[in-house]
Amino acid sequence: DKLHEELRSMEGMVEDFKKRYEEEINKRTAAENDFVVLKKDIDAAYMTKVELEAKVDSVTDEINFLKALYDAELSQMQSDTSDTSVVLSMDNNRCLDLDSIIAEVRAQYEAIAQRSKAEAEALYQSKLGELQTTAGMHGDDLKSIKSEIMELNRMIQRLRAEIESIKKQNANLQTAIADAEQRGEVALKDANAKLQDLKAALQQAKEDLARLLKEYQELMNVKLALDIEIATYRTLLEGEECRLVGIPLVSRRLRGLVALLPEHFDSWVGKIPWRMDRLPTPVFLGFPGDSAGKESACNAGDLGSFPGLGRSPGEGRGYPLQYSGLENSMACIVHGIMKSQT
Repeated sequence: DKLHEELRSMEGMVEDFKKRYEEEINKRTAAENDFVVLKKDIDAAYMTKVELEAKVDSVTDEINFLKALYDAELSQMQSDTSDTSVVLSMDNNRCLDLDSIIAEVRAQYEAIAQRSKAEAEALYQSKLGELQTTAGMHGDDLKSIKSEIMELNRMIQRLRAEIESIKKQNANLQTAIADAEQRGEVALKDANAKLQDLKAALQQAKEDLARLLKEYQELMNVKLALDIEIATYRTLLEGEECRLVGIPLVSRRLRGLVALLPEHFDSWVGKIPWRMDRLPTPVFLGFPGDSAGKESACNAGDLGSFPGLGRSPGEGRGYPLQYSGLENSMACIVHGIMKSQT
């Protein structure tokens, strides 16, 4: 029973470990699926980052190109305005005011140069503002994407750590399951060996019991034979004493009864335990000198149960049933011995 309880407990532990192992496998599968989804998101974010970086580079190149272009145009305009040559026709008219004319022309060209410079500066500032606004917008997007990428990297690291922990737990559970199965097999083998030993011991005990019963039966048979022989000798001694004191000798019928007993004894002892309804109960008529025909606890009608004895001289090998004296005492003694054995 103890081994069966241990076996059931070990089987319960194995089932528990199997359930936990399956749960861990499901968790690992779910984590791997989440990892795949996150990896896809990370790949998409990385591609977006690459595209935005490419756009930033292209916008930066465009800004640099426009700066160079505007610088070149501004230099060209400045060189054009600085290299302007004015051809003046000299009038020898002494009344011509050259200084005022030169000052007026100079003022006109300076106004044209200032206007062109202001227009170029305004165009440059507007383009630069647009580019800075666009770069700022893309910079904010780039910062948000970078923060998302960093968050995804942290999540990936955490998931990898969880996966490693789950793998270690899975390995520990597999080791524990293998140990439990090994211990269960060893316990089962031990229980089977003990069961075989108990069966062998039980079979040996049954054989010993059968042998002892057989020996007991043989000893009881020997004891019964010895008891009958002792009773026979005692009866013969009593008959001899009766003969010496003047009582008649034992009749021929008593000697026949005594001679019959050993002859059929083997068939009697083979029927142990005897049935009381088949044991003889002879009549006791008393010794010589007693009142004839006096009955004791023995019943003359049951003498026919003895093998070889009949109810009348004509039945089988028996003798007349009406015994008296020592003959009847002998029959009663034999019956008493048989009755005590049962």
